[in-house]
Amino acid sequence: MVTSGNPTIPANTIQVTAKAAKKVRQFAEGDGMETFGLKVAVKGGGCSGLTYVLDIVEGPEEDDKVIEQNGIEVYVPKKAYIYLAGTELDFSDGLNGKGFVFNNPNATKTCGCGESFGV
Repeated sequence: MVTSGNPTIPANTIQVTAKAAKKVRQFAEGDGMETFGLKVAVKGGGCSGLTYVLDIVEGPEEDDKVIEQNGIEVYVPKKAYIYLAGTELDFSDGLNGKGFVFNNPNATKTCGCGESFGV
């Protein structure tokens, strides 16, 4: 089996770094949510064709693929998975900006702000 840098995580899955998982937990706890997961999806739009969608939700929908990463569940709609397989979701709080960062190997082009991509 081909794996990513972490030998326990397959390369074709969505990876959530410990820093991103911690930030998701902080947001969920701030909203008073005890049971939650991170919905990661895509939708048409943005300057490159597709935009990333992140939402903290109570649970998966019927067609979601469920992945556990760093103590949180990640829910990915099956239709979006083809665009997101292999993606790493990180969180940056550096001088160049603050927020979630997608490192998506499927993106053939991205916009300057990193919020949209094309395949």
